[in-house]
Amino acid sequence: MMATFRGRVVLRRAVFALKHAAFWSRCSFAVSRALYSTTVHDPNESTFDKILIANRGEIACRIIKTCKKMGIKTVAIHSDVDANARGFQNMVGLQEGWLHFSKVHVKMADEASCVGPAPTNKSYLNLDAVMEAIQKTGAQAVHPGYGFLSENKDFARRLAAEGVTFIGPDMHAIQAMGDKIESKLIAKNAKVNTIPGYDGVVKNADEAVRIAREIGYPVMIKASAGGGGKGMRIAWNDDETREGFRFSSQEAASSFGDDRLLIEKFIDNPRHIEIQVLGDKHGNTLWLNERECSIQRRNQKVVEEAPSTFLDPDTRRAMGEQAVALAKAVNYSSAGTVEFLVDSRKNFYFLEMNTRLQVEHPVTECITGLDLVQEMIRVAKGYPLCHKQADIPINGWAIECRVYAEDPYKSFGLPSVGRLSQYEEPLHVPWVRVDSGIQEGSDISIYYDPMISKLVTYGDSRAEALQRMGEALDSYVIRGVTHNVPLLREVIVHPRFVKGDITTNFLPEVYPDGFKGHKLLDSEHKELLATAASIYVASQLKAQQFLRSSTRAPAVKRGERSWDLSVQLDDGTHSVTVSQAGSSYSVEVDGKTLSVTSEWNLASPLLPVAIDGTPRTIQCLYRDAAGNMKIQYLGTVYKIQVLTQLAAELNKYMPEKVLEDTGNTIISPMPGTIVSINVAVGDEVSDGQEVCVIEAMKMQNSLMATKSGKVKEINCKPGDTVGEGDVLIEFV
Repeated sequence: MMATFRGRVVLRRAVFALKHAAFWSRCSFAVSRALYSTTVHDPNESTFDKILIANRGEIACRIIKTCKKMGIKTVAIHSDVDANARGFQNMVGLQEGWLHFSKVHVKMADEASCVGPAPTNKSYLNLDAVMEAIQKTGAQAVHPGYGFLSENKDFARRLAAEGVTFIGPDMHAIQAMGDKIESKLIAKNAKVNTIPGYDGVVKNADEAVRIAREIGYPVMIKASAGGGGKGMRIAWNDDETREGFRFSSQEAASSFGDDRLLIEKFIDNPRHIEIQVLGDKHGNTLWLNERECSIQRRNQKVVEEAPSTFLDPDTRRAMGEQAVALAKAVNYSSAGTVEFLVDSRKNFYFLEMNTRLQVEHPVTECITGLDLVQEMIRVAKGYPLCHKQADIPINGWAIECRVYAEDPYKSFGLPSVGRLSQYEEPLHVPWVRVDSGIQEGSDISIYYDPMISKLVTYGDSRAEALQRMGEALDSYVIRGVTHNVPLLREVIVHPRFVKGDITTNFLPEVYPDGFKGHKLLDSEHKELLATAASIYVASQLKAQQFLRSSTRAPAVKRGERSWDLSVQLDDGTHSVTVSQAGSSYSVEVDGKTLSVTSEWNLASPLLPVAIDGTPRTIQCLYRDAAGNMKIQYLGTVYKIQVLTQLAAELNKYMPEKVLEDTGNTIISPMPGTIVSINVAVGDEVSDGQEVCVIEAMKMQNSLMATKSGKVKEINCKPGDTVGEGDVLIEFV
């Protein structure tokens, strides 16, 4: 029975794909290629026969895509968890090969090799296992992507010893720029603007406090070997400096195997703007314009764009020239990024250099037309760059949203785990690019970064790119895990973001009490109520087709053309009248009449509707026979109940569920691993006292007691893996 069902599902998807093959081949796939690169690979240019990608997920798929274009065979490495990735094959265009192309890197590569169990230190960071995979497969070169081994000088050294090419800079550049202390000294000598701070290694918490006082608060405590926002803390006083030293050193040791820290002046209201550089082994170095990366949470980027709304041509040129000067100071050869903090007066200060491909590289590719992965491979093979600085354009505008499996209502995004029960990328939206490494059926694990994809839109102008991003986010179907689309959707339409008035403090400034979802305007409120009522009526009319011979009857009577309904939203209950006219409904909500039109295909995950002629894309995530619905509208999911007036009257007599009192417990806010328990049974604790620390995706989070009491029971120990909602500690 199950096999028959699965067969029907595969057949249905194949028919759907074939029906839309012509459209996809001339639209989404062609657009996708244009957004990767407008440069063409020269087939007469000799290159590597086989490249191993020492990474996973979306970046591994991204690298494999360029390798295929260049005719290079690829090897994927994977943990045992990634080997078990499940899901249907994506059929995204005849050019890729029907029933063949997969968005899972293990399936997409020509070969695959397992390098160990799920924990990264036993698989993707296991140098011996990765080197064994290289030897076993005969790979001539390795592309490390970003993270993991991408900036590991020991890995580069071992590759060189085996005669395997590292697709990245040489060991000297990795070591010099990978150490924030050494890189800052090199930057100063290269006449690059630097942030005031302490250039030595901070030995302990007491020394950290002394240095912080000398620099002047606020200060930034950061991992010397860090990156990606890990091992970073802002301190405004002595106590926060001591706490920041402890957490940053622990995170640095966990993420990079190096707990050294440095301290520098924290610049209020900064923008995070970075310059992409590209160098070869012949002394040529280019700057490929800037990326604005100021929308961040916990020092990790969320939304990026190229170019920046803030830079003028003179500032852009000055930043680019300083970035090139720094790259030349270490004989840099490959793609790399020089990151700057920029204040309100356009003064810019060197932050760090990432000696690898950046997560946000797609927006640079969109506006320059260069395939950065292709350029990295060419440079590694020894070819000079084909371009001069004058050849580098800024064509149009590109926006990138990092789509994560996380709950944006918890600290702007605590990780979520689970299986993608339904997944459809918005490739029908014009000029959209989706870099992902998952597909329907894939698992999001606690062991790795919770990124689902990088969603990129392009336009001739920023306004056009933003408008397309809104369409893409509304049309992105992600079911089975909690995701951050609601937050992304709100950011890109916020007046401050639209104006370009942004800093790295954007999220806490705009949402000081945390993200609460979209706040409906009066007109949007009426639209949502009208849409929900229309979905209810459409579903009841559809049900009539299946229940005519049954003794059961739907709430909507046969032949009825007008319905008085009660629609309940968070703000209360509303009387709504729906009148049918073909596929359109005339809906009266709070004295206003709206026209709601759709094909009402309620089996589709996407429901395009027109409300008074304005097109909207709605997602009905859930509905049942009791009129309960979950509707995703303008990015946010709303719980709604639609009842007939009679059912609404009777519903008043239903008992309400009493909420459980959780004040005497510490509940895990996310799936993760317990790092430490700082109390014992019988201890007296006070409100706000740290009781335990939990780590998820290499980020540590302190959990505090919410009121004073005595520890009654501890249900976990350091090293335990816990799930979201698990009771960790109980009080009396």
